[in-house]
Amino acid sequence: MNISSYKCCQSETVNKKKISSLSSILKLVGDESRLKILCILRQGEHCVCEIIQHLELSQTLISHHLKDLKDAGLVSNRKDNRWNHYSLTEEGQKIVNLIFQIEERRNK
Repeated sequence: MNISSYKCCQSETVNKKKISSLSSILKLVGDESRLKILCILRQGEHCVCEIIQHLELSQTLISHHLKDLKDAGLVSNRKDNRWNHYSLTEEGQKIVNLIFQIEERRNK
């Protein structure tokens, strides 16, 4: 079968912006470190210092990943004195739950 046999992939039915957006999200959450951060945040709000302890990555790298996740609308932050506390947004929670549901189904 060639690609033209799939109606969802034909140019007149594909919304290229949606495909591009989905691809960006998949690339973002497909990174192992960012997926670990999302997993940690799935348990609730955490400050960067707590995430550092769990992942053993540099503060700079974790902050970079958190910025990417925030820019994508998957996490939000709350400043408390000198600490930033991060949590999943509603959209982030939905995406993370979906990812883990897929994984649970694959392991059955």
